[in-house]
Amino acid sequence: MKRVRIGITGIAIESSTFSPHRSTAADFHVMRGEELLARYPFLAGDRPSWTEQVEWVPLVHARSLPGGAVTEEAYAELSGEILDRVRAADGLDGLFFDIHGAMSVVGRTDVEGVLAIEIRSILGPDVLISASMDLHGNVSRELATALDLITCYRKAPHTDAWDTRERAARNLVARLREGGKPKKAWVQVPVLLPGEKTSTRLEPAKSIYAAVDEVEVMDGVLDAALWVGYAWADEPRCQAAVVVSGDDEDVLVEQAARLARSYWDARRDFAFVAPTGTLPECLAQAVASQARPFFVSDSGDNPTAGGAGDTSWSLDVLLRTPAIAGSDLTTLYAAIVDPSAVDTAVAAGVGATVSVELGGKVDSGPHGPVPVTARVEAIDADDPVAGTAVVLGVGGLRVIVTARRKPYHLESDFLALGLRPREADVVIVKIGYLEPELFAMAAGWLLALTPGGVDQDLLRLGHAGIERPMFPFDDDAADPELKPELL
Repeated sequence: MKRVRIGITGIAIESSTFSPHRSTAADFHVMRGEELLARYPFLAGDRPSWTEQVEWVPLVHARSLPGGAVTEEAYAELSGEILDRVRAADGLDGLFFDIHGAMSVVGRTDVEGVLAIEIRSILGPDVLISASMDLHGNVSRELATALDLITCYRKAPHTDAWDTRERAARNLVARLREGGKPKKAWVQVPVLLPGEKTSTRLEPAKSIYAAVDEVEVMDGVLDAALWVGYAWADEPRCQAAVVVSGDDEDVLVEQAARLARSYWDARRDFAFVAPTGTLPECLAQAVASQARPFFVSDSGDNPTAGGAGDTSWSLDVLLRTPAIAGSDLTTLYAAIVDPSAVDTAVAAGVGATVSVELGGKVDSGPHGPVPVTARVEAIDADDPVAGTAVVLGVGGLRVIVTARRKPYHLESDFLALGLRPREADVVIVKIGYLEPELFAMAAGWLLALTPGGVDQDLLRLGHAGIERPMFPFDDDAADPELKPELL
C-alpha cells in the first residue's frame, strides 16, 4: 500500500456582511499539532482502514462562531500562518482543506477562492487538494478550479458534518493511491435562499439532496455536491452551485446539469421550515396554544448564521407584551450578548435588582439599548463559550445575557443556568431552524421574521453585489442555461 503524506489546514467561519459585528482574531479557536488531529473523529482511536499508511500533517486550523465580516488584520494573521506552514511542509502529497465556504473579509471578495489559489501556487499542480464545506458555502469558479476535490454537507441541520469531512479525506487518500486528479463539472444556479427555506427535513430539498446520493454511486462518479449558498453576504459568488466529480466527463456534465435544473425548477417550492409571522403574531399564538413548551425562533439575529447576537428589537417587544412580561407564564429568552450588563449583574449578585441598558450596542439598527430593571436570577461564570452568562428576571420572563456571543442549541445550555426549557411555557431562541435537540423538545414552533443582520426577508436587506438576475430578487427572470463547465 502506497504511503502518502497529507497536510490539514483551513479557516471556517460564516460571515454576514449585513451585520455590523466584526470578527477578530480573538473570535477564532486556532488548533495546531495534536489538538488539530484530535478534531477529527476518524483520526482518533480506532482509525478506519483507509487511513493506514497515511501520515497526517497538522498545519493550522482556525474556526469561529458565525459573525460579521472578518477584519483584514485577523484574516492577514490567520491566512499568513496557513501559507507559512504550507510552505514549510515539505513533501506533501495532498492537503485536506477544511473550510466553511462563507467567510467574508472587510474589503475583499471570494476570500476562500483567493486562499485556495495562493495555497495552490505554493504546492504546485501535482499535490491534490480536497475541500470539505458547509452546504451554505459558496463555490466560485476560482475556488472550484484551484481544488482537485470538493464536497459539502447533504443535511440541514448539519447532522452529517463529520461524515462529510471524512468523505473529503477518504476520497483524497483514494485518489492519491490510484486514479489521480478527477475531473469536475461545475455550474452555478442563480438562486439565493436562506437555510430556513432549504432544510433537507422537508420537500423539495429532501428529494433534491436524495438525488445527490444517487448520483454519487453512478459509474464514473467520485462525488456529487450541491450548495445552497450563503444568503447574508453580498458577493457575486453568493448563489447555489453544483459540482460533480469523477472520470466520465459525459456523466459528470449530464448529472451536474440534472441536479442544477432540479434546484432551479423547485425554486418557488421552497418554504420556511415552520409557520412564520411577525414576533407579536407568534407570541400571541404561543401564549394561546396548549402546546408546551412552545418555541419561537427570533431568526433575524441568529448568531449561528452571522447575527451580532445583541439586536434588542425583540427584547423590547417581549417587555411590552403583558402576556409575556406581566403574566404567570414562564418564558425563556436565549440570549442577548451584553458584557457590561453581565458585569453589572455579577457585581450585584444573585437576588439583587439591577437596572441596565440591554443590547443594541453592536447592532443598533433595528433598536437601540433597552432599559431593563430586573432581578438577577442566576450567574454562570465558567461558560466555555459565553464566558459569563447571567439570567435576568422580569415577571415570568427570564432573559439570558452573555458576555460573549453564544447560541443556545442544547438543553444543557439552559440547565447550566437553572432554567428548565421542558417545563417552560414559551422558549424564544435567537436561531433559525431548530437544532435537533430543541426540535425534538418543541411541542409547538413558529419562526418569527424579525429584523437583524440575518433577516429572513432577503428583499429588505439591500443586496447590491450579487449577480443579477437572481431568484427571489428577480422573480420573472428567464430560465438560465445551466450548462456545466468541465474544470
